[in-house]
Amino acid sequence: MTDTTAILVLLGSFFLMIFLRFPIAYGVALSSVLCLLYQGLPLTTICQQMVKGINSFSLMAVPFFITMGCLMGTGGISEKLIALANACVGWMRGGMAMVNIVASYFFGGISGSAAADTASLGSILIPMMVDQGYDGDFSTAVTITSSCEGLLVPPSHNMVIYATTAGGVSVGSLFLAGYIPGALLAVSLMIGSYIISVKRNYPKGDKFSMKNLIKQLSVSFWALAAVLIVVVGVVGGVFTATESAAIAVIYSLIVSVFIYKGLDWKGVWRVIGECIDTLSIVLILIATSSIFGYCLTTLHVPDLAASAITGLTTNPILLALLLNGILLVLGCIMDMSPIILIATPILLPIATSIGLDPVQFGIMVVLNCGIGLLTPPVGAVLFIGSAVAKLPMEQVVKATLPFYLCMIVTLLLITFFPVFSLGLPTLLGAM
Repeated sequence: MTDTTAILVLLGSFFLMIFLRFPIAYGVALSSVLCLLYQGLPLTTICQQMVKGINSFSLMAVPFFITMGCLMGTGGISEKLIALANACVGWMRGGMAMVNIVASYFFGGISGSAAADTASLGSILIPMMVDQGYDGDFSTAVTITSSCEGLLVPPSHNMVIYATTAGGVSVGSLFLAGYIPGALLAVSLMIGSYIISVKRNYPKGDKFSMKNLIKQLSVSFWALAAVLIVVVGVVGGVFTATESAAIAVIYSLIVSVFIYKGLDWKGVWRVIGECIDTLSIVLILIATSSIFGYCLTTLHVPDLAASAITGLTTNPILLALLLNGILLVLGCIMDMSPIILIATPILLPIATSIGLDPVQFGIMVVLNCGIGLLTPPVGAVLFIGSAVAKLPMEQVVKATLPFYLCMIVTLLLITFFPVFSLGLPTLLGAM
């Protein structure tokens, strides 16, 4: 009885604070404190678990990846990647929508952040699309949904957080596993955009030119090479994810300041300040989620949840759909990092019990969380897109409905066809 009441205190107070719009880190920490007080455990446990949560060598990669994304994102490379995407797909019907989606794939491999993608590319592409005759809400919907490609395409710091939380999952395998699902999401969104563009008679771009494509590739090479350094280095065993991230930061600094000249040294200090703001939020979440995870584990909540979920059905297909449903609901009320930190220890054992590989499940978690970033009431990327486009959130949500369908189709393909996420890591010997 005591354990049941403690669980109610922990989860009840947590969800109450979420609905009262407490900052997520405060909600996680305060509910854990209330649970520990109820159980009569020493509060020194809080400090011990917070330190333990962030005392991880692999987590050192997170600040480096965030810094790399900030440097490259503000170093003048957005315009170059847009030009490269335009050379690739701008000739199609609805060409600027296709450019938006492909540019997000390129930029996501550098920033690793859907919010950064929306803010950086959206501020350029949404006005550009509107000027060329595209509807503002359509332009915004394309921008925010395609920004989720950046969560799947390496290097994504959210994958590092998942690997650390799951335990025993290779960061290199996760990085490789994200490429094809990211491309699958891009193709799905492009098909949806093409259908709408034909229906609304959106314009085509200039004719395809191989000469222009080669020119833009040569200009963008320095930016895209940052991703190669990370992925090839980690997968090839040349260095760890943390070491590769540190090297990528130095490389990004050189490219942004000396090659593209999009940043001066004053701008570098400003970017580092922004990185510290972002990083402080991430690390506080990881630290407080560690206490919450400790409470969940000592109260055997993962085991109870697994028994409850598997008690509903033993059908692996229904269980896989149920796992996706739980993550999608959590995405509506929580941000990405806390979902990964809190839900992974509970749901991963269920996923492996029905034959899902931890790497495949990691890709599912990341995409589910990405969809959550676009859904009210807590969709951070949805808010950013609405602010950039200066449109009401309700109008953007309505325009995004067809793209939600594209993302759900991609999610189902990744869930039921492991080859999409595991094929590349297996082929290259990373698993």
